[in-house]
Amino acid sequence: MLNPGTYLQNRYEILERIGSGGMSVVYKAQCHTLNRPVAIKVLKEEFAFDDNFVSKFKMEAQAAARLSHPNIVSVYDVVDEDVLHYIVMELIEGITLKNYIEKKGHLESKEAIGIAIQVGQGIAAAHEQHIIHRDIKPQNMIISRDGKVKVADFGIARAVSTQTMNATAVGSVHYISPEQARGGYCDERSDIYSFGITMYEMVTGKVPFEGDNTVTVALAHLEEPVRRPSELVPDLSHALEQIILKCTQKRPDRRYSNVLDVIGDLRKALMNPDCDIYDLEEGDELGKTRSISREELINMQESRKAGRENERSEEELKDDVPKPVSREKGKRRGNGHLSSRKNPEKDVSTQFERIITGIGIVAAILIVAVVLFVFSRLTGLFRAGTSEKPTVTVSTEAATESVEVNITNNQTYVPSVLKMTEEKAREELEKAGLKMEVTGTDFSDNVAEGLVMSQVFDKDVVLEKGSVVGVTLSKGSDKVDLGELNLTVLTADNAAKLLEEKGLTVEIKEEFSNTAAAGAVLRFSPETAKVGESVTLFVSKGIQVVQGMVPELRGQNQTAADAMLAAAGLLPGDVTQEHSDTVAEGLIISQAVDAGTMLEPGAAVDYVVSGEPDLSQAESDQYYVASIDQTCSLSNYIGPASQTSSVRVMVRLKQTMPNGEEIYTPLIKERLVVGAQTIPVVIPRIRGAYGVDSGIVEVVDAGSANLTVIASYPVTFFPVG
Repeated sequence: MLNPGTYLQNRYEILERIGSGGMSVVYKAQCHTLNRPVAIKVLKEEFAFDDNFVSKFKMEAQAAARLSHPNIVSVYDVVDEDVLHYIVMELIEGITLKNYIEKKGHLESKEAIGIAIQVGQGIAAAHEQHIIHRDIKPQNMIISRDGKVKVADFGIARAVSTQTMNATAVGSVHYISPEQARGGYCDERSDIYSFGITMYEMVTGKVPFEGDNTVTVALAHLEEPVRRPSELVPDLSHALEQIILKCTQKRPDRRYSNVLDVIGDLRKALMNPDCDIYDLEEGDELGKTRSISREELINMQESRKAGRENERSEEELKDDVPKPVSREKGKRRGNGHLSSRKNPEKDVSTQFERIITGIGIVAAILIVAVVLFVFSRLTGLFRAGTSEKPTVTVSTEAATESVEVNITNNQTYVPSVLKMTEEKAREELEKAGLKMEVTGTDFSDNVAEGLVMSQVFDKDVVLEKGSVVGVTLSKGSDKVDLGELNLTVLTADNAAKLLEEKGLTVEIKEEFSNTAAAGAVLRFSPETAKVGESVTLFVSKGIQVVQGMVPELRGQNQTAADAMLAAAGLLPGDVTQEHSDTVAEGLIISQAVDAGTMLEPGAAVDYVVSGEPDLSQAESDQYYVASIDQTCSLSNYIGPASQTSSVRVMVRLKQTMPNGEEIYTPLIKERLVVGAQTIPVVIPRIRGAYGVDSGIVEVVDAGSANLTVIASYPVTFFPVG
């Protein structure tokens, strides 16, 4: 257990413990590098010393870190630190969906649909990246304070699934799909089943199956029918109930094939709660012409095989599972309890049902084949200008279960041109006898700019040669990683200009800083932004000047010191010179009043300047001063496009003495300037050499070998005193 105040990687400060699960403990922490709150999930000891588990945990967590979606909790980092293995995640201030359901009892249909759509969008985004959650449940869904729903723990459940089912699985077994329960193959439809159980709990306040132990509940998912939620909530939306029941079908092939279809039906249910979702689907399929691909035909065959294998697996599992001691032999006691399998009548009934089901499947396939054959014939009769007959011929034989697709000479299969350049995609389609048309462009996080991100017709769809295939080209990602722009080395103006060029809007907030010069970018928020979104730049106002507070004068020249005193409402006092072996001539060695001391406005501050105090009486009574108010642009020196170039700039005074000797006096000490910016050369009081009435103020590159002069300004001195 980590205590508050503990630092991880010298950047994450543990603030408090906020939760615990079967495999980890979750802490609230502060990332001091990026100045943001985070959540840190630390593996428990029983998992941390299992090398095999840790390896899988890291691999899956790193895969989840690639996900970026508004409805997914972001993973920032996956870290190994000695014996600690942890994940750094986005911290969501809110409540889990499980707690929200418990608080309200159950949700109204419209509210449940609104939450379900957000959850579905997060799951769909992960499925697009071929990441299956495997542990969809209300406990892994967080509702933020602004009402946004986010799904957590993507990719993590896969590592857990390799462990044996024990007490850590109790919280998840109520949402487990039948194929997971029997240890079979899992795909996107497994998440859809768990998603359906989650929606069931949202609208009823209960899970469909309860039991005394995990095995009992798992077997219920395999055998027991899901009770209609309308029996518990009579006013439930009819359409929503149909969606839930379709998601929770025992056989994967009878569920939705993808989450996007679920979202589509949820939106229909939101608009028309009493509509018949299934009737709408069947009507749509019967009412429109659709091309059949080879893959779809083969999938029809594979579904038959998978169905028979699943049935066998269920029977084998039931035979191997020990019976709970408390259960009465040959009786049911509610959901999750099984009747005795030693009933010969039930075995006969089961076998009969299987025979009938098998005959029905074969008959259905034959009917589809006949319909397609007839339709293709009719299509050929009504096709103008051709006597070609079938478009697609399907033959199925029960004995061999073979599938054949025959096309005419005037037809061709559509190739896949996804992620190809426009030129390459056009070439591939022309090889197949097809034409390509760019129908639009859109942003994509997965497909690089200029490549094909989608095509109207899927791969292997049969089309007439010469047909046009529409494609959509990617404009690249609309997300900008601000960390890659090096904003903190730019001035506010240059940073704002760069962000605007990226299609972002800029808001500037100024704050005082003791370490950064005025106009420098201190930090920014957020770390990533989409085109059109706003970015806040936090810009330095320089050191905060407080009236009456003595500034730090040591190391400054006399001109700069007097300006700093004036800004604080103070006056320069007695200025004396002393020889110094450590402080350069012309710079202040010490001051009579320490920096930070509060004085009455108008008070004088004495200070000592490094130099030789051998002035004549005449010189001490009279001295020469000048002033300058100019700006120096560095664009001509380092180039206007050099946003990240830097130069070390110093300002000095050059004067020629009566004897011809040239002397240089530093006016502004050297500082680093980044970018082609304009710097002010404003010095209200320049003290020059005695008796010399002219000079040149030079802006020089202090980093160059010969102190290259960037700009020069002549000044005139006047005697004072």
